[in-house]
Amino acid sequence: MKNLTIVFAIIAVLAIGVGAYFLMQSPAGNVAVNKGPVATPTPVPSETVKPTEQKPVDKSMSVLGKSVEGRDITAYHFGEGATELLFIGGIHGGYEWNTVLLAYTLIDHLKANPSAVPKNIKVTVIPVLNPDGLFKVIGSEGRFAPSDVSQSQSKVGSGRFNANNVDLSRNFDCRWQANGVWQNKTVSGGSAPFSEPESQAIKKYIEKHKPAANVTWYSAAGGVFLSNCTAGISAETRMIANKYSAASGYSTYDTFDFYPLSGDMVNWFAKENIPAISVLLTDHTSTEWNKNLAGFEALLKYYAR
Repeated sequence: MKNLTIVFAIIAVLAIGVGAYFLMQSPAGNVAVNKGPVATPTPVPSETVKPTEQKPVDKSMSVLGKSVEGRDITAYHFGEGATELLFIGGIHGGYEWNTVLLAYTLIDHLKANPSAVPKNIKVTVIPVLNPDGLFKVIGSEGRFAPSDVSQSQSKVGSGRFNANNVDLSRNFDCRWQANGVWQNKTVSGGSAPFSEPESQAIKKYIEKHKPAANVTWYSAAGGVFLSNCTAGISAETRMIANKYSAASGYSTYDTFDFYPLSGDMVNWFAKENIPAISVLLTDHTSTEWNKNLAGFEALLKYYAR
């Protein structure tokens, strides 16, 4: 009897343990109550995370390279035609800051009037080929106003050169010399043709895209100067010079003979069989916008034929 009592006690303990186990597994927690299907709880929405605000991407812009000090050399493109017209400002940086402002004004005009570019044409504008030289005079990057220009003549003069103190329009492979001339001064043409990252950037772009024509703005002499390296002035160069001159009112000149030119960029374009002209604004402050817009539109009309 004693043994049976022990067995029944063990069975009772086991029964109580099993029952307690199943009660713990019931949906109600401690008491198993059949309340029908259990509703799926509604998930609590996570906190909305706002994306970091970014400036809108300008799809018309591309970066051609970097300056000595790491600033972007940018180009702006308008139209998708096969005939590319290339316009360049600011090769002499802050010394010719009005050519940069002229290029930015053209960019603004084309953004506001995209239909101005004929369907068969692509317009590319490089507003400043020497951003380090411009920074010396402006003190900032990108678009600026005339009031931002430093009044220090020493800054304006030094702003002609890049951060390696090289005159970029003496650094191209057309009659290049290590020591070039600017007015009555000796200037550096670099250690070799295309020794500078800025001239390398435009070289790569020209060799890849082969634009149909080029206009490069300088200051200040007031005139359209035709390009020529060693093979003479091409008929197409003379044609675009005459078109730009007739529309703008600038006089044309076959050669720039104020002082000897070595390593000139626009003359190197001629060596690469690209019709090119240098348009020199009349002074160092005005963009002469209306004159240059008329010249620009004359070239669009000519190449839209």
